[in-house]
Amino acid sequence: MEKFKVKFFPDNKEILVERGKTILSAAISLGVQINTSCGGDGVCGRCKVILKKGTIHSQPTGRISLEERRLGYYLSCLTTVESDLEIEVPAESRLDLEKISDEEAFISRLKGIFVQSEEIVEAGLENLPQDFFVHSPLATKLFLDIPKPTLEDKISDLERLYREIRKTLNIPIMQTGLSNVRRLAQLLRSSNWQVTVTLGKRNETVEIVLIEPGDTSNKNFGIAFDIGTTTISAQLVDLNTKKVLSTKAIFNKQANFGADVITRIIFAQQQDGLERLHHAVIDGMNGMIQEMIKEHNIDLNDLTCCMSAGNTTMVHLLLKIDPTFIRREPYIPAANFVPVVRGAEAGIKINPRGLLACVPGVSSYVGGDITAGILACGMSDREDLTLLIDIGTNGEIVLGNKDWLISAAASAGPAFEGSGVVSGIRATKGAIQRVGINKKNFELEFETIGNTLPQGICGSGYIDLLSELLKTNIIDKSGRINSDLDINSIRQGELGREFVVVRKEHCANNVDIVITEADIENLKRSKAAIFAATSILVKHMDFNFNEIKKIYIAGGFGTYLDMEKAIYIGLLPDLPREKFSFIGNSSLVGSREILLSAEAMEKAEEIAKKTTYFELSVDSKYMDEYMAALFLPHTDLSRFPTVKV
Repeated sequence: MEKFKVKFFPDNKEILVERGKTILSAAISLGVQINTSCGGDGVCGRCKVILKKGTIHSQPTGRISLEERRLGYYLSCLTTVESDLEIEVPAESRLDLEKISDEEAFISRLKGIFVQSEEIVEAGLENLPQDFFVHSPLATKLFLDIPKPTLEDKISDLERLYREIRKTLNIPIMQTGLSNVRRLAQLLRSSNWQVTVTLGKRNETVEIVLIEPGDTSNKNFGIAFDIGTTTISAQLVDLNTKKVLSTKAIFNKQANFGADVITRIIFAQQQDGLERLHHAVIDGMNGMIQEMIKEHNIDLNDLTCCMSAGNTTMVHLLLKIDPTFIRREPYIPAANFVPVVRGAEAGIKINPRGLLACVPGVSSYVGGDITAGILACGMSDREDLTLLIDIGTNGEIVLGNKDWLISAAASAGPAFEGSGVVSGIRATKGAIQRVGINKKNFELEFETIGNTLPQGICGSGYIDLLSELLKTNIIDKSGRINSDLDINSIRQGELGREFVVVRKEHCANNVDIVITEADIENLKRSKAAIFAATSILVKHMDFNFNEIKKIYIAGGFGTYLDMEKAIYIGLLPDLPREKFSFIGNSSLVGSREILLSAEAMEKAEEIAKKTTYFELSVDSKYMDEYMAALFLPHTDLSRFPTVKV
């Protein structure tokens, strides 16, 4: 097969690829990050590149404007290589998947990582169950000064080791691997019978994971992960003191292959698709591990375990388990309760014998991230009726109390994650996160993450913007832009009417930031899916919203979600505001607590087992509820009595 050289700018990287390969696939192979929310199906129109030199073949698309065609723009997913090429990736098409962990403004959006007690009280979670979990981490180090064998005490080295451990800990079932047994005799004698054992909790047993000479018991660390569809967050924890040493976050590089789990499941069925998705996530996790241990001068051998929480698809991809049947009726995952394995089996680079555990999930579309969230907010221990809403690409809702829990999942789409909307970006530096519009002169004020020049709008910014556009009558209840208003910001765009949020001369990438009627439609669908799912779940259990005593809101919005505006557009039910608490990344909170306590893991397993999954599609009223919620805030304004539109 004939091969050609493709060079990408401004990365100044090049690669040899076969004739007929798409520019997008060449970029992915080379590590050049190009935005592609639809996974390369030519639908989202985000992967535009500029042909500087060479011959290509491109399929027709309505996503390229006449002006862009004149400038040599093409969709990289629909354009194949036919000669040596020089390709420019413009700023608006670049997918910033580099680390965001050093951005203080981003980390501040992860409030809800309740490290300090005052943060717990602020969030209304002062009675978290994890305050009472027994400290018993996934991996524990124990120093032993073992009595030497004598003619009177002639039990084997392994039995002697077991006996000494049981003097301190009540462990009825204990095991170890052959590699440890092979080196045990020499190790015990060369260390003068003073060793440190690392004990790992593995599937109802305790395993001697590692045996080291001398006393290393004060050096025991673990990492808690939340593997989100959009973002991977992590915390490095001292397993002895429970202290969080570092919090990091990066974008999930699986976004190269699609913005949502369904797109990624489909991609996983392609040749090498599962392998590529698997490496996309573990490479990111390993990079975070290396960064954190370097910052704190920790030996990788002292990193003995990891705990991961994520939706069911993310866990399957992490472990390289085929996710195909998650999206096929009757929607059955390969596993909800995944056994504890060695991190090395999944490609996680910690101590070679270190352990990797995953928080148990409920169903194909309610995973371990929600189990961790339930544990973190403590709703499974409350007497009162409580609601948990996790707002993301796959919006999950849980209703219940200490006696019962029922869950549902709504395919909200990635609009609130910054995908599928013209100027949408993730919550990173330069993202507009707060918006206000003056009712008298229609002047718009905004705030960006990092207080830098704007590059686009993130989820919390879109919620603010929709609310402000509705309050000022720039849009009506259906989301249509009022063209009768004499405002320069309203104009006719290539995709219909649009409102200019920020002119390009004031933007970081010299491109107008706009919201189109098509964007508004996408955002309405997202909010309608979440509200309808919440409403149907409550009705299904013969309750009404007023009977709910507490509502926890989880997700990536951080402390920047304006509850009042979320209610104003009909994303959340119109209830007394004191009932709401934003708990941020509850998945990471739960993951960390389970890492630190076997009791918390038992609680998580109990939660996952007792949580019933309700399939919304089987309820004939769901579509009616969804259609009614496709207005701002709703077709039935009596359900939003405090909202004046």
